[in-house]
Amino acid sequence: MLAQAFELCEDGNYSEALKLYDSVIQKFPQNINALIDKAVTLQNLGKVKQSIRLYDKALKIDSNNLDALINKGSALHTLEKYSDAITCYDLAIKTDNKHAMALAYKGLSLGELGNLQDAIKHFKKALTIDKDYDLANISKKLAQDLLKNSKRKSKTQ
Repeated sequence: MLAQAFELCEDGNYSEALKLYDSVIQKFPQNINALIDKAVTLQNLGKVKQSIRLYDKALKIDSNNLDALINKGSALHTLEKYSDAITCYDLAIKTDNKHAMALAYKGLSLGELGNLQDAIKHFKKALTIDKDYDLANISKKLAQDLLKNSKRKSKTQ
């Protein structure tokens, strides 16, 4: 059923996918994959607060679940709750310090908070793990450019 729901999402048929996820969750309320997949679907539909509630349910079952932590962080980032997002990414990194996505996403949230130097460090660390990680590479270059421009502005003032 989960595979079928995933295929429905791939085809853009989110409402039918949500019905299948609900059916699985009704029969197996502790099915962490169904909870996370439904949360991702809701997040993709812009129902971010609902998705966070499901990520929280998944994390009550397994507090170290990387998918739930990273996706919850992403949802919080979308709501501009960058410090809360960083908390999720830190928990994911504590569980797996070689998780390139968690490092890069933390870098994004740090950048949004204006902490460009730390953001760059996290993008670089993500790239040491996965040198072809486009998000980390592009974000690192952007953060470096922003940092250079801010240093130029401070010198001219």
